[in-house]
Amino acid sequence: MTAVATDETRKLSRGFGWLAALGVVLVLAGLVGLVYTGVATLTSMLLFGWLLLVGGAVGLLHAVQARGSSFFWLGVVVAALNIAAGVVILSEPEAAAEALTMFAALLFLTGGVFRLVGSLVVRGPQFGWTLVQGAFGLLLGVLVLMSWPSDSKYVIGTFFSLALLFDGLGLVATGYGGRRIVSMTSGTMASDTTGSGTTTSGTTKPVQPE
Repeated sequence: MTAVATDETRKLSRGFGWLAALGVVLVLAGLVGLVYTGVATLTSMLLFGWLLLVGGAVGLLHAVQARGSSFFWLGVVVAALNIAAGVVILSEPEAAAEALTMFAALLFLTGGVFRLVGSLVVRGPQFGWTLVQGAFGLLLGVLVLMSWPSDSKYVIGTFFSLALLFDGLGLVATGYGGRRIVSMTSGTMASDTTGSGTTTSGTTKPVQPE
């Protein structure tokens, strides 16, 4: 194996290592968020508010730069709405959490109803799985609505922490698997190179008769 290939392999392996390390950080953050769901809810609301605020400012800047186009006013309106929503969420994170919890419950309810009705009408090959998904979404939406708005301090934080946890586990699996593949590939290449070198050195030049 050449020195260039070795350096590339090390860089690739190091990159997968950093990916796995980021996954571990996300897993730890998700576990901490599941323990302190109230803090996770407040953190997610503040993060969401700042994302809307920054996104609205960037969108407004792009709209001003493209003020000669036909989409100028649409860009201005969308950017203004994002900025206004970001300001409201940052100023009233608890009220924003209540509104998002209600929105999530309605999404669970409507999604569950559509899945139930669709599975009963179509009765496709995934009938049982779709039926279970619909029933679970409907039940989850009902449970959230029954304890709303007191559960708004925990629902968003729980979902946010679970998302961090599963994303982190996915990154850890990707990084670990990638490092193993790189290690196996580099080992195979090294053995092939050694074998070809041995074969080349072992061959003898035939003697020409005089």
